Order: sequence, then C-alpha cells, then structure tokens
Amino acid sequence: MTTIETPATATTLDIAPVAGHIGAEVTGVDLRTDLTDTQVADLTAALHRHKVLFFRDQHIGHAEQIAFSRRFGAVTPSHPYDDDAPTEHPEILAVDSRLYEKRFGRKKFSYTNQWHTDVSPLINPPAASVLRAEIAPEQGGDTQWTNLAAAYAGLPESLRTFLDGLRAEHRFGGRIPPWDADSDYARKIAASPLVTEHPVVRVHPVTGERVLFVNPGFTTRIIGLTPAQSDALLRLLFDEISHPAYTVRFRWAKGSIAFWDNRATAHLAPSDLDHLDVTRVLYRTTLEGDVPVGVDGAASRPIAGAKFTGA
Repeated sequence: MTTIETPATATTLDIAPVAGHIGAEVTGVDLRTDLTDTQVADLTAALHRHKVLFFRDQHIGHAEQIAFSRRFGAVTPSHPYDDDAPTEHPEILAVDSRLYEKRFGRKKFSYTNQWHTDVSPLINPPAASVLRAEIAPEQGGDTQWTNLAAAYAGLPESLRTFLDGLRAEHRFGGRIPPWDADSDYARKIAASPLVTEHPVVRVHPVTGERVLFVNPGFTTRIIGLTPAQSDALLRLLFDEISHPAYTVRFRWAKGSIAFWDNRATAHLAPSDLDHLDVTRVLYRTTLEGDVPVGVDGAASRPIAGAKFTGA
C-alpha cells in the first residue's frame, strides 16, 4: 500500500494494489470535495502505474463526476452515437440496462459483452474513463479489466518484434454488430461510421510502455495479412489479453467508481445477469484522447470519422 499525506485537506490518501498486474483501491479521499493539485498528481501517477483505480462509497451526482473527471483532462461528450445523455449533462453516458433493452430490443446490460477498449475505432480513443455505479444488482454484474502493457510484455520477443510493425482495423460494431440490421441504431452507424487503422502495438504517451492495442469488441482485421492469417493472429492476441493473470475483477455497489487508463487497458462487461430480473445503472464520463503512435513513430490513420474532442 502507498500512503500519501495531504496536509491541505488533513487526510491521508491510501492506494492499495489489488491484483498482480493491475488495479488499486483508493481510500482517504471524498469526491464530493475539490481535489488538491497534489491529490490530482498522485492519482494520475497511480493511474499510470496501476491502470485502473477503484473508489468505494462515493455518493456523488453527475455534476461532481464531471468535475472530478475534468481535473484529469478535457471531458468529451458522452459518446459519438449517444442520444440518451441526461439533457442537463451531455457529458454523461448512461450504462443502463433499461435503455439498452429499449435500444436493442432485448435484455442487455452493456453495449458489448466482449473485451474492448472504449471507442477504439475513433482516431483518438478516450485517454481515460470514469464509471460510477448508481444501481448495482445484489449478485453478479462485475466488470473486469486487463493490463494491455503486461499482455504485450508477456509475449515472446520474436512475436513482439513481429507485432511492432503491424496495423489493425478498428470498426464500430466489430465484425458482427450487436444490433439488428434494420434498426434505427444500425442506420445511425451506417450514416456516420467510425473506422481507424491503429498500430497493433502503441506506445503509451506518458509511460512509454508498449501496449498490445487490439480488442475483440472492435478490432476486425490485421492489415496486410490474408483473412485466414489475420483471424489466426487475432485469436492468439485476444486469448493473450484475456489471460486471467493480467486481469482484475471489480464488484459494484452504489457509490462505487472505477477510473481507468483507456490507452493501456481493455475491459469486459458482465454476462451473468441475462437470466435475472435485475436493473443495473452506471454513469460514464470519458477524457479526450490522443492519436495513437506505433513503435515506428507513425500515427494511426483515420478511415472514417473525425476526432472526438472535449472542452
């Protein structure tokens, strides 16, 4: 555990790692109050080190969540395709099982039940995300995160060298979109698609770590390989990033918050609730991201869609 004294607020900030490669729980801070500059710096360093930070019993609202997020960067609108944001807070994305059922015509507790990095088909995927629980089921509904830097480091050197020079297509909707082809949502995506070619291995702009930047939710193919070769390589990489050794699992309760580095992680929404008569509501904010850069220094290439920026 790392203990950081914060004299300005007469509290102690404790940061306790919770898994071998990823995750730390933060105590000694009340997010209803303004963070000091020292607290922001300490939490930023902890985020880059542990990839995802967990807070408990933080009973805040939309405005406080947005204010907290803004201490770490520009907050974007809720989502490129979201039209369900609270009207007074367009930065808030509602991860609400009731809205998903209305949108997709069947019970869902998240947009996708595959490992994914938030909106990676953007040319500048979010730098970080903040997710707050408002309604959490009494059983099930956990979220998992994986450390994509650790997953890359765990590969054999020969494979890392091969991957360093590859690019991959990220497409919103992935290979098999999780919505009906004739739905309003499908027409919305078709009218304004998001597609980007990212490096398979991106260099983190702060830590300098090499990150295995692929995910089954959005990565559709490896550029320059045959379909069979691409599929085989992606299966290998998807298995690697989901290896339990690199992951952490979080149990939600009302007032729980997760804050993760979206440039170095992927996460997995729950798939254990579909048979239960429960409601799950969380609220997300995202921070404006940078354009990924590969090991060769070349930036991602946009195919469709513009940068997603905040204020």
